[in-house]
Amino acid sequence: MTAYIRVAEDEGEEEIEMPLEIDGSILMSTILSQFPGACGLRYRNPETNGWRALRVVEGIIHPPQEMWNDSVYFAVYPKDNKRKPDENLDTPVGKTRRLEKKCTDLIVLGLPWKTTEEEIKEYFEQFGELLMAQVKKDPKTGDSKGFGFIRFKEYDIQMKVMSQRHNIDGRWCDVKIPHSKGDMSMPNAGRKVFVGRVTEDISKEDLFTFFSSYGEVQDVFIPKPFRYFAFITFADAKVAQSLCGDDFIVKGNSVHVSNAEPKSGQGKGGQMGYGQMKGQDSQGMGWVYL
Repeated sequence: MTAYIRVAEDEGEEEIEMPLEIDGSILMSTILSQFPGACGLRYRNPETNGWRALRVVEGIIHPPQEMWNDSVYFAVYPKDNKRKPDENLDTPVGKTRRLEKKCTDLIVLGLPWKTTEEEIKEYFEQFGELLMAQVKKDPKTGDSKGFGFIRFKEYDIQMKVMSQRHNIDGRWCDVKIPHSKGDMSMPNAGRKVFVGRVTEDISKEDLFTFFSSYGEVQDVFIPKPFRYFAFITFADAKVAQSLCGDDFIVKGNSVHVSNAEPKSGQGKGGQMGYGQMKGQDSQGMGWVYL
């Protein structure tokens, strides 16, 4: 007969009875099926009333030393990674991550060859505080490649800068989010993300199940032979981009989500430009990890 333990997201919240394995352990995937984003379990020590964490090894949660008892066990989330559903969002509870407005690196296209990083910084600081300004240069010659990157501190400033063209040193320049290269005719523009640090025990089904808790997943691709990364395509670009730059715990392992860039966005002379890793997804489309 299958044994169960009681698990809740937090104290005072509804409990869910979760099945144990034959050896008395419980799989991390079992917890994730009801508590997406969780990375372990904890419970109250009845003697001290302090929290005690349970040991997680290779995706398996082991019982406490005194074995399972009538305690209620609570899901543990990575710091700053727990996301409660927003009651104002018209989405199923627990299914879509609350979208956050956050700044990202912007690419500045069409820069004059003579423009320096200091001149870019001086120009864009008139709109708001900059965190970064960079001109991409040929590593051999040191010459500008005609584009660069900037990042603002405030999201509203970022949107304002993207909404207009800019005359820098007498030349009109465009500012865009790098992942799309301004070509929204690409079928997956902005909807595809790169997942790094994937381990061999993480399957397509594991990634599909985990990331479906944030939004509808249309495709998961893990290359063969195995190369420790994957691509995930969401139905909604806003969901995909809201995950970029964050770490997530999948089967007890930390994975990192980043933008994926169409391979057609290569730089001058066929170089990879600002990409760092290239691959091909299940639809045969070449992609670059930023």
